[in-house]
Amino acid sequence: MTNPPFPEPPVPDSSNPATPPPTAPPAPPAAPPTWDAGPGAATAAGYAAPAAPAYPQPEPSPPGRVLSIVGLVLAFVAAPIGLILSIVAAVKLGKAGQPKGLAIAGIVVGAVLTIVEIIGIILFIAFFAAIFGMCAELGTGVWEVNGVTYTCG
Repeated sequence: MTNPPFPEPPVPDSSNPATPPPTAPPAPPAAPPTWDAGPGAATAAGYAAPAAPAYPQPEPSPPGRVLSIVGLVLAFVAAPIGLILSIVAAVKLGKAGQPKGLAIAGIVVGAVLTIVEIIGIILFIAFFAAIFGMCAELGTGVWEVNGVTYTCG
């Protein structure tokens, strides 16, 4: 940026030659501008702007990427929660157009382990229901039925 030009000095009156014409004050020296024009741009005084940072910035993670990793890990620990998180991650990655392999792996592992847990819970309930049913029939005491000893009490 440069300073605006000074106004023109007044024209001397030719009727009075004894008075010398006024002179304009000298212009101040031009200083280089202090703004940053951005990387790679040159300033008005010819100085180069500062260079770009030495290290490139990391690219942002696509939406759902971290969620798919968390879903896969939780599929082994808490299968239903991992299954739900993996489904959400697969939807987000699908909308972003990103690969969704980890999310699909989390869905498969979470679904299989959830089914195994449900079957285990059903067998557990059935086993204890049979024991409680047998004790309800036999009554209090120690009983042996078909080579199996039941202690009901």
